[in-house]
Amino acid sequence: MRIIQFTLVSLVCTIGLSTIALAQAVPPDEMLSSKPGSVAVLRGLDKISAETRDFEAPINSTVQFGTLSITVSYCRKTPPEENPEVYVFMNVKDRRTDGSGNETDGEEIFSGWMFASNPALNALEHPIYDVWVLDCKG
Repeated sequence: MRIIQFTLVSLVCTIGLSTIALAQAVPPDEMLSSKPGSVAVLRGLDKISAETRDFEAPINSTVQFGTLSITVSYCRKTPPEENPEVYVFMNVKDRRTDGSGNETDGEEIFSGWMFASNPALNALEHPIYDVWVLDCKG
């Protein structure tokens, strides 16, 4: 029993020291091995007509998809040597009319991160539209 405890403690210490040495050897700026992109590639689905459309959303610009106004604040794609992942931070507003035909500024219906590998993790919930992340360019 003491041998197992000793082995376990030795293993934990070795992993801890290796992690500390690695953290000190790699500057924080180099820990992020990919650069942020300048354009997010999104796919939108109109659930009523069952049509999909791929569109690009430049960072800090607003694009329209149906009644949605989508503003992407950040996107990043992992380098090829890592597990493939694209993640985007976006805000989505719904520009519905107020009933009299006048368009409103829009109600924010989504604000957060979306991941290409798992779109259901933090999905846009809307009765008519779905939007998900495909890629990050630039």
